[in-house]
Amino acid sequence: MNPNPCVSRRSLLIGLCGACSLPAAAQSPDKPLRLILPMATGSVGDTVARGMAGPLGRGLNRPVVIDNITGAGGMTGTTQLVRAPADGSTLALVSSSHVINPAVYQAMPYDALRDVTPITVIGKSMMALVVHPAVPAQTLAEFVRLLKANPGKYNYGSSGNGGVTHLPAAMFNREAEVVTQHIPYKGLGQQVTDTIGGQVEFGVMPLGVAAPLIRSGKLRALGVTGTARSPLLPQVPTLIEAGLRFCVYEPWLAIIGPANLPPALVQGLYAEIHKALEHKELHALMEAQDLSPIGMPPAETAAYFQSESVKYAALAKFAGARVE
Repeated sequence: MNPNPCVSRRSLLIGLCGACSLPAAAQSPDKPLRLILPMATGSVGDTVARGMAGPLGRGLNRPVVIDNITGAGGMTGTTQLVRAPADGSTLALVSSSHVINPAVYQAMPYDALRDVTPITVIGKSMMALVVHPAVPAQTLAEFVRLLKANPGKYNYGSSGNGGVTHLPAAMFNREAEVVTQHIPYKGLGQQVTDTIGGQVEFGVMPLGVAAPLIRSGKLRALGVTGTARSPLLPQVPTLIEAGLRFCVYEPWLAIIGPANLPPALVQGLYAEIHKALEHKELHALMEAQDLSPIGMPPAETAAYFQSESVKYAALAKFAGARVE
C-alpha cells in the first residue's frame, strides 16, 4: 500500500526538534526501552514491532526490547503499561482492540482513554467480506438481496464475541439492513477453516489472511472495508463503492505510553517513531502485512482514540457483543 505522504513532509521539522525534545533519561543507552506487546508472537503487531525495534532503537540510542504479554483480549499487557512509570522507558504497541475492549468487557482494570498517553497511530489495514463459493451471489448487491429474501438463514463466523472480525460483520448487517446468525469461534484460525469448509456461509477477515484464499478460489470476495481499494486485491471494490456508504472498518496499530507522559517527551518519542516509519525496510514489512504506514501526530491520535471509542461502543451495542 502507498505510504501516507504526510510521513515524508513532516520529517525534516520533526527530525530537528526530536533530539532536543527527549529528556536525557529517555535517551540513556544504559536503560532499554521496553515495548509491551499485548498480542501473540507471530501476529501482525509482533512482526511490525520487531521490524521497528532496530531503527527506533538507533534513533533513541538505546535498545528496544519487545515484551509479549498476552491474555484477556490484550488487557493483561496493557495493565502492565498503565502501571509503568511515566518516564518514557515503557511503551506499548496496541491494536484497535484497545478502544473496543471497554465496549465489550463487563469490567476493565484501567480506563482505555484516561490511563494512557496516545503517541501515534503507526498504520491502518482493512478487512474483506468473503463468502463460500457455494453462495449464489457474485456481487455485494446480489448477496444483500439474497440475505433479505432469507432472513436468519445465513450464518457468519467470527474469531470470537466482540472480536476483530465480529464487529465489522455486524457493521455490514447494520448498514445492509439484513438479519444473519453469528457463530463465534475461539480464534481466527477456526473461523477461516469453517468458512472455507462451508460450515458458515460468510464472514469478514483480515485482508492479508483472506487474499491468498480468494486468489485460489477457496473464498469469494464481495468487498473490502477500507476507504480505497487494496493493491492486494485491486479488482475487489470497497463496500462504499458497492453501495454501503458508511461501512468502513480499518483496524490499526498504535503506540501508547502510561498516563501523564510529559508533552516534550511525547513529542520526542513521536519524532523518533516517525523517523523509524520512514525506513524502506519497515515500509516494505508493513505493506506486506497489509498495513499502510501513517505516523499520526499525538494530538490527532488522542482525538482519534476518542472517536473510535464512540464508534465501536455503538457497534458493540448493536451487535450485542458483551463478555462477562
